[in-house]
Amino acid sequence: MQLMRLDRPIGTWLLFWPCGWSLALSAAPGCLPDLWLMTLFGVGAMVMRGAGCTINDMWDKDFDGKVARTAGRPLASGRLSQFDALVFLGAQLGLGCLILQELNFYSVCLGAASMGLVITYPLMKRFTYWPQLALGFTFNWGALLGSAAALGQCQWAVCAPLYFSGVAWTLIYDTIYAHQVCGGEFVY
Repeated sequence: MQLMRLDRPIGTWLLFWPCGWSLALSAAPGCLPDLWLMTLFGVGAMVMRGAGCTINDMWDKDFDGKVARTAGRPLASGRLSQFDALVFLGAQLGLGCLILQELNFYSVCLGAASMGLVITYPLMKRFTYWPQLALGFTFNWGALLGSAAALGQCQWAVCAPLYFSGVAWTLIYDTIYAHQVCGGEFVY
């Protein structure tokens, strides 16, 4: 549970909201979004946010042990091994894949395309001063995926502005978070 950060659910909500907004905008006028899709995206957000946290901790195991705020994480503290985390990551990604398979083919392809972002986002803090931008591209992918799941394709006139405004929103909230928690240093 700690490896997935289930004790800190805000990350799951931040991943889910662009999905929910896209599903709502893709619903027929005057209708609520599809409850089954909302449920799939809710569970998917929890699972994939957990997978992202697992990947982050696997990349940062050695760094996390040297930072007071992250030293107690399961990998950094030695309570779990890299192999344990890899097996758990495989289970999370397998469950995420099963959830994705419930969607149409276009959505499956679009969802699979996000894996490059999920895997590389944790590395961005090492190579750029803008890791929040990578987080924005990753966390708001659901703005595209929700439209695809509801309509069988991306309704670009709606979901592209939603995606890019979500990226801007993420830049803002994650920059504020970094300054509040890390004293201005972008250490996640």
